[in-house]
Amino acid sequence: MERFQSTPRVLWTWLQGLGPQIRRQLRYCVGRLWLNAFGWKEDGVLPDVPKAVVIAYPHTTNWDLPFMLAIAYVMDLEVRWLGKRSLFRPPFGPLMRWLGGIAVNRSQRTRKVDAVADTIRNMPRGMVMIPPEGTRGKAGNWKSGFYWVAVKAEVPIVLGYLDFKKRRGGVVTTITPTGNIDQDMVTIRDAYRGVQGKHPDRQGDIALCDRKADPG
Repeated sequence: MERFQSTPRVLWTWLQGLGPQIRRQLRYCVGRLWLNAFGWKEDGVLPDVPKAVVIAYPHTTNWDLPFMLAIAYVMDLEVRWLGKRSLFRPPFGPLMRWLGGIAVNRSQRTRKVDAVADTIRNMPRGMVMIPPEGTRGKAGNWKSGFYWVAVKAEVPIVLGYLDFKKRRGGVVTTITPTGNIDQDMVTIRDAYRGVQGKHPDRQGDIALCDRKADPG
């Protein structure tokens, strides 16, 4: 048991010692091996911007994260993702952070929008991935947090996707939020038409359950 618990620390120490270029090459190789093993292909073009919010849609299974990370690595996308605090407990916490994870307290929703926006503003570059459905179970309508994070951080929104039926994932398109959330949601809904997650019955409707910047 002690040997098992020390393994993540050893791995973390080794990863930390790698140079940036080697880390990029390692991530690309890992991502490519993963996609090839499952017969997947990356799709779309990343915008030429230093920072953005990335919609992760649909989110119907725990398998979404490794596929999305694999696609991000192959497309050379420096991605950050939001995860519940339990994912960042020892012994795997440091590894989750190295993989781009940001621990969030889901009970503090209003402050989470501001916190994530501040994180983006303070990053030299990188993109934060947010699943607007908020759950891998049967979801209702989308939560608007992803939109207001982009507005507050003054960054574009990249429409990322995973289509398990077609075995493709990547970027549908990129939009600049206008501040008119209803108008922009029409564009987003049309762009995602036909995309199918691993469990289609769990996909939420692409419609908002709230529209306020600071829902309370």
